[in-house]
Amino acid sequence: MLELPHVLVGAAIATAIPDPRISLPLALLSHFVTDYIPHWNPHLNTELKTAGQISARSKIIILADAGAALMLGTYIAAASGNFVTIILACFLAVLPDVAEIPYYFLGMKIRWIEKLIAWQRTHQWNVSLFWGILCQLAVVVFALYFTLSA
Repeated sequence: MLELPHVLVGAAIATAIPDPRISLPLALLSHFVTDYIPHWNPHLNTELKTAGQISARSKIIILADAGAALMLGTYIAAASGNFVTIILACFLAVLPDVAEIPYYFLGMKIRWIEKLIAWQRTHQWNVSLFWGILCQLAVVVFALYFTLSA
């Protein structure tokens, strides 16, 4: 799943449950749960194995997605009365993907990251571009509605 839906789900959780002892672990757990929602994202592992590098197209998608997630997550946190908890929930909701950055972009073959990547690859519901983006848009709309109506 792209980062924006993960971030917005994390923000929605922290908005609904302001107690960080509950919302922060739930935000981290939400990452793994939302990966079971049908989605599409660039297939970095496949690109590395077949082409030896991540494509420029995937890098642009990743930068745009990460930028949007960072801006919107920060805006939601800043507009709330609970900045620290919401920004931490946003971060924890994307942490498993962020942990993969050294592997994909710095070429660091760290065993626990390789295990995380292997586990995440087998616990996702990847679908075609159209349906995957449509499902992620639904998650974004739902999370924004839930966050902004609270």
